[in-house]
Amino acid sequence: MNLEELIKNNLNIDSSKIYFNEPIAKYTSFKIGGNAECLIKIETQEQIKELLKFINNNNIPLTILGNGSNVLVLDAGIKGIVAKIEIKKIEIKEQNEKIEVTVGAGNKNAELAGILLKNEITGFEEIAGIPGTIGGAIRMNAGAYGKEIKELVKTVTIMDYNGNKKVLTKEQMQFEYRNSIISKEKYIVLETVLELQKGKAQEIKQKMAEYLENRKEKQPLEFPSAGSTFKRGENFVTAKLIDECNLKGYKVGGAEISTKHAGFIINTGNATAKDVLNLAKHVKEEVYKKFNKKIELEIEILGEGN
Repeated sequence: MNLEELIKNNLNIDSSKIYFNEPIAKYTSFKIGGNAECLIKIETQEQIKELLKFINNNNIPLTILGNGSNVLVLDAGIKGIVAKIEIKKIEIKEQNEKIEVTVGAGNKNAELAGILLKNEITGFEEIAGIPGTIGGAIRMNAGAYGKEIKELVKTVTIMDYNGNKKVLTKEQMQFEYRNSIISKEKYIVLETVLELQKGKAQEIKQKMAEYLENRKEKQPLEFPSAGSTFKRGENFVTAKLIDECNLKGYKVGGAEISTKHAGFIINTGNATAKDVLNLAKHVKEEVYKKFNKKIELEIEILGEGN
């Protein structure tokens, strides 16, 4: 029995949320990648549990996808099932001086930021402009303008691949630079509780506008990309080294080092994953040759082979 038949006969999830041989490029900010053998939009915790039982019983590979804003999908696509997490929930609770906000893994950062602004809640402004979902932000400990999301986290509710639900504290999350226990232990983020404070709408709005303006000015938002392509170094600014190698504007196929920000590889229109990987390899080699520094990808590669 092939995957499509298996799913149609055995998986108890609304068929309107299930897509076969689905082009994954349209679900990623890079607009690159082959097809997903099967993509399922997941809207509830119960659906994740149901899906995990199904993949475990049938030995099917599972790939978790949020907003697809920090990933590069290989040209050969993704075998098995891609679960696109769209669990949404925003609950606001005042606790003494703190405000606890419970957010679903599928809520987008910008969506949450808008609701916090309406409710005059501050603390999230730096994260607001990071494209992606809360689940993705938690998984990679997303950050900008000197703040990482770990600073706001009280607890994270996760599910392991056996369908067990757990609530992890900030300490148990093992947050590091662009990493957490989620990727190490194959956990799925369901929701998180953030600790924020009361603020003033005008000040929150102004901060968010300043950060957005800064992004527009310094980042190539007009082209598809996966955000910052390389991790920052421990004692160096990666984009600065790439710039000093005169690599801005350097192209491989449709992939190019942005002329606006050397830390970004952009898709100029028809880039393949192979173009991006070959360009990244060239950048790594040039930086190592000139500065004897090893740089690493920040984006996650999804799929097998190329």
